[in-house]
Amino acid sequence: METNAAFAGVTCTDCAETFEAADAPGRCPSCGGVLDVEYDYDALDVSRETFEDRGERSQWRYRELLPFAREAAVTTDEGGTPLVSVPALAEEFGVEAVYVKDEGRNPTGTIDDRAQSVAATAAREADATDVALASTGDDGQSAAAYAARAGLESHTFVPTRASFTNKAMVNVHGGDMSVVEGRIGDADAAFADAVDEHDDWHPVQVFSTPFAHEGLKTTYFEVAEALDWTAPDHVINPTGRGAGLYALYKAATEVADLGLVADVPQVHAAQAEGCAPIVRAFEEERDSHEPWDAPDTICGRIEIPDPVGSPLALEALRESGGDAVAAPDPEILEGATSLAESAGLELGASSGAAVAAAYALHERDAFDADDVLVLVNAGAGSKDDDILRSHLMGKGI
Repeated sequence: METNAAFAGVTCTDCAETFEAADAPGRCPSCGGVLDVEYDYDALDVSRETFEDRGERSQWRYRELLPFAREAAVTTDEGGTPLVSVPALAEEFGVEAVYVKDEGRNPTGTIDDRAQSVAATAAREADATDVALASTGDDGQSAAAYAARAGLESHTFVPTRASFTNKAMVNVHGGDMSVVEGRIGDADAAFADAVDEHDDWHPVQVFSTPFAHEGLKTTYFEVAEALDWTAPDHVINPTGRGAGLYALYKAATEVADLGLVADVPQVHAAQAEGCAPIVRAFEEERDSHEPWDAPDTICGRIEIPDPVGSPLALEALRESGGDAVAAPDPEILEGATSLAESAGLELGASSGAAVAAAYALHERDAFDADDVLVLVNAGAGSKDDDILRSHLMGKGI
């Protein structure tokens, strides 16, 4: 694999063993734990100007903090999404500023494009022919798109409740799709069985490979640069498997350690009351979650009852001084539709959890008057048009 100069291998977050990238494309070969990319920061010679002087807007402008060389990248110019000010929310919360990092502007309408760009690059560098994942929908569509870009075959396992749009676009991109009866846990099981049967399939699901969540880091790099290399005080992220939350925190610590940004923000998890294993573990002061027995939420993207990334997500919450909020579905959907009506922003249904969590944190007096808040919109509202419209119809609109 053609890795960057500062790449130092992948380390298991459970047993702490370190491997070369080519030797560990999936989970830890020793214990099956989640792998994380490590860097030799002393080998990096970067400054704010390193990134500011580059013309490209894609996430690969931050190539030194990604595992692979720019020339190797499988990319459709993902990243470069806007940080949109929402003055009405800032006034309502009594803070200096509220922004939405609008990841719905990515090529397939989701933050997962960042992850799949890096994961597909890893797969092609490993000379893979096929990639596979289980998906609630968005990352399955994204994986199919980036596999097509890389000249790879893709295999996506989705639960029956995944949106029609996502399922249709997997096929449009030429991907092989298995619709699994049940929910995401059933799709996860089918994916695991298939990978066991096909040892030449390269996993691209977050935390089933060390490389997908590395792409998610670039979301925060863009936030920091857009704020003139200052850290926001709070970042609120809709949370399912925990990958996005951990990636935001990892990115924030990286740019702080490199002296590019002075501070690390508090990162906050936003989940649905009907499936909130990370919130429950945080409130009970545990280091890992217990599986959620009966998930019940309309917010399919964040309905992950058994999130393998919970230890990393919980570490991010506690180390950053953040909090965790579980909101009822009506408040989540109201969060998404209210910003569409008042600010013209199209948030995915699940990303309304970030708005609902911001209101809850405001009620907990978590914000100061000079605070800057960033809410992450993980996917385009057009993917959830039926859910959002149904919420409005339920209100008689």
